[in-house]
Amino acid sequence: MEQKIKLVDIAERCSQQCDIAEKMHTTHTAWQLAQTGQLSFVMDNPPMPIIATIFPSRPELLAPKQMPKRQLSTPAGLAAFFHALAHIEFIAVYLAWDILYRFRGLPEQFYVDWLKIADEEAQHFELLNAHLATLGLSYGDLPAHHGLWEHATDTADDILARLALVPRCMEARGLDVTPSMIAKFKASNDMLSVALLTRILTDEIGHVERGSFWFNYLCQEQQLEPEAHYQHLITRYYKGGKPKGPFNRELRIMAGFSNADLDWLEQ
Repeated sequence: MEQKIKLVDIAERCSQQCDIAEKMHTTHTAWQLAQTGQLSFVMDNPPMPIIATIFPSRPELLAPKQMPKRQLSTPAGLAAFFHALAHIEFIAVYLAWDILYRFRGLPEQFYVDWLKIADEEAQHFELLNAHLATLGLSYGDLPAHHGLWEHATDTADDILARLALVPRCMEARGLDVTPSMIAKFKASNDMLSVALLTRILTDEIGHVERGSFWFNYLCQEQQLEPEAHYQHLITRYYKGGKPKGPFNRELRIMAGFSNADLDWLEQ
């Protein structure tokens, strides 16, 4: 009987991979192994501390306030927009790998879900990087901000905080802002950008929904009231108290938010 490959070993290797093409290849290969039943979801060996995660030397990482402001209406601004989006998707690959690597003792489906998400985020990154090439750039050519990963380091010891802050806060922001970006590109007849953003938005609804599902599941398991605990975690961990709207209620409800969640965010 052929021995299965351990997901935990692939995840650890992936967290140490600086080569971007290798990281994407590892991610896709792991998802293929899962689909063909060749992966073991036994999560033994304690995880390395999150500060041991290795990132490529480029792009240069700046604080969000230091990022240069650019107009989307200019070629340089358009390229910068897609570079920023590629960076978000690249960090999202790290985030998906980290949540399935760092948190142990969860149902197998949790690890399957986040491996699928890692694969989809890698696809998004590759699509955006290919699009950047048509704009005369490649990923790493412009500076980027490191805010998304800070949420991971802040919540490295609390699975519910991680779910609240990453899929149900930072990723959910994409559900609010992407439809208006799609409308802008549609108005300027940039149908390639429309197709790219529509594909990403469709997948992201599913990613946030998985965050909501597992947040509610684990709250019930720990006998916590999900809406109250979400409010507690956002208030505690989100810099600035809570996210600013407007919020896309329709898409967030599709992604597992309750009306009470949204009423509280909109207060």
